Amino acid sequence: MPHNVKVPDYVIDRIMAKRGKLEVFENFDPAKTAFLVVDMQNFYVAEVETARSIVPNINRLASTCRGKNIPVFWLIMSVAEKEGDPSQWPLYHEYFFTPAKGMNHLAKLSPGNWGHEIYKELDVQADDRIVSKKRFSPFIVGSSNLHDQLKTLRVENLIVAGTATNMCSESTARDAMMLDYKVVMVEDANAARYDDDHLAGLT
Repeated sequence: MPHNVKVPDYVIDRIMAKRGKLEVFENFDPAKTAFLVVDMQNFYVAEVETARSIVPNINRLASTCRGKNIPVFWLIMSVAEKEGDPSQWPLYHEYFFTPAKGMNHLAKLSPGNWGHEIYKELDVQADDRIVSKKRFSPFIVGSSNLHDQLKTLRVENLIVAGTATNMCSESTARDAMMLDYKVVMVEDANAARYDDDHLAGLT
């Protein structure tokens, strides 16, 4: 089931008082834009109804972007070099999980495990780019080479979709904005486990 959320009036009032309009950007030049799809992997999607519900919207967006020569990037969380290898994020696995859940997260988000694979109903094309990242955001130092790829393509604008809205999608969008990318998060192409989490990530 898709999220059913409404941005609170106080948020709208605050934005209008700050900049006088709701939209930050009027439009994006396709020649300077990329579409980022965040963490739509089996581990995060297969058993999460809200995440599955955005698959058709992501596929439509990806198809539209390809038609406008906008590159499509599939960002995937990779917490080890391969299944069975040590964690590339040991602090996270040691302190933020029970030992059993930490081992489960490490195993299932390692290359070679089914959980690490992109969800089968997503339309990934041969010309799309798949980028592994080691943290919630691909933009922090050492997480991925996405920033370098985008700079090579002269990308200035980013469209962000994926899961979870309030975690990896938000971290990606926020860090991109800090690097002076113009960013939009697509409300009905992002998902979290719960409506409140989804709304928190957007507001």
